[in-house]
Amino acid sequence: MSVQSPSAVVMVRPHRFAPNPQTLADNGFQPNADGHDPERLAAAAYDEVTRAGAALEAAGVTVHLFEDETEHRPDSVFPNNWISTHSGGHIALFPMYTPNRRTERRSDIVELLKTTYRVQDVIDYSGLEYDEVFLEGTGAMVLDHELRIAYAARSNRADPIALERFCTNFGYEPMVFDAVDGRGIAVYHTNVILSIATEFALVAADMLVSPARRQEVLDRLSARGRRDVIALSNAQIDEFAGNALELWGSQGRVLALSRRAFDALTTEQRDRIERSARLLPLDVPTIELAGGSVRCMLAGVHLDPRPGLVEPRAALVDDAAVVSVVE
Repeated sequence: MSVQSPSAVVMVRPHRFAPNPQTLADNGFQPNADGHDPERLAAAAYDEVTRAGAALEAAGVTVHLFEDETEHRPDSVFPNNWISTHSGGHIALFPMYTPNRRTERRSDIVELLKTTYRVQDVIDYSGLEYDEVFLEGTGAMVLDHELRIAYAARSNRADPIALERFCTNFGYEPMVFDAVDGRGIAVYHTNVILSIATEFALVAADMLVSPARRQEVLDRLSARGRRDVIALSNAQIDEFAGNALELWGSQGRVLALSRRAFDALTTEQRDRIERSARLLPLDVPTIELAGGSVRCMLAGVHLDPRPGLVEPRAALVDDAAVVSVVE
C-alpha cells in the first residue's frame, strides 16, 4: 500500500445541492448556473454521489458516506476542503473562505473517524476565520505525503500564515507559488492544477507564473521514485483533468477522476497513468457546475484502523448510506 494513496475516503451526499453563489466571484471553474432548475440539480447531484460511491466500493475502496439534508450548505459535497487526516493519528479542521461553507465542518464525521481509526489529536484551525485567515484543506494544498511537501497556489483560500502553521504542526515543507489560468485569473484551489500519485504526477506547470519556481516544482515532483510528471494543458485543466486522486483498491492503485477529465486526457497520457494506476472515471457533470470535481468530493483517510476492525465500509442500500464495520 502506498503512503500517497489512501484506501478509504469520506464522502458527503447532498440532498439540496446547488452551485454556491458566494464562491462564484473567485472560482474560475464555476459557471453561472442561472436558468437551471434547482430541484433537478439537487436530484442529479444526489444520484451522482450515489453512483460514484458505489463505483469506488466496487473498486475496493472503503467509502464512509454521510448525508447532508440541509439547504444552507451548497458545497457540502466537497468535504476535502474542511478536513484532512494524516498518518500517526492526526486530523486537521480548516478555516473556510466563504461564510456559508463554515457549517460544513461536522462533529459526527470526526467522531466516526475517532471510533473507527486510531486518532491521537484533532487540530482545529477554524478560529482563524475570525481574523480573515483561510486555508481550505486539500483543495488549497496538494500534499506529497512521502516527501512531506505542501504545494499551494496563492489565493483567497490559501493564506500563507495558515499554511505555515499547518506545515509546522504536521511536518510538511511549504512550497508556495502564483498560478493563473489561460484567462489570467488566479487559480482558486491548487488541486485543480496538480495531482500527486505514487509514481506519477499530473501538473499544469505552464500556469505557474515564475519560471524559476516552475522548474523547482517540477524538480521536486520528479524526486525519489516518481518517475513520470505528466504535463496538462490549460484546456485539459478547464475539463478538470488535474482534479484527480489516487486511491488504494482491492486490486491495487486506482486514479479517481471525472468522466469529463478522463475524456480530456490523450491516449498517451492515459497509457502513462495506467502503468501505475487503473483509471476510474466517474460521471459527475452536475457537481462540476459548482466549480469542483471528483478529487474535491473525496476526503482521503490516512489513518490506521483500530485493532479488530478491518476495512470499515459504508454500504449503499436502497439509496441510503449504512455505515458498517467488518470485524
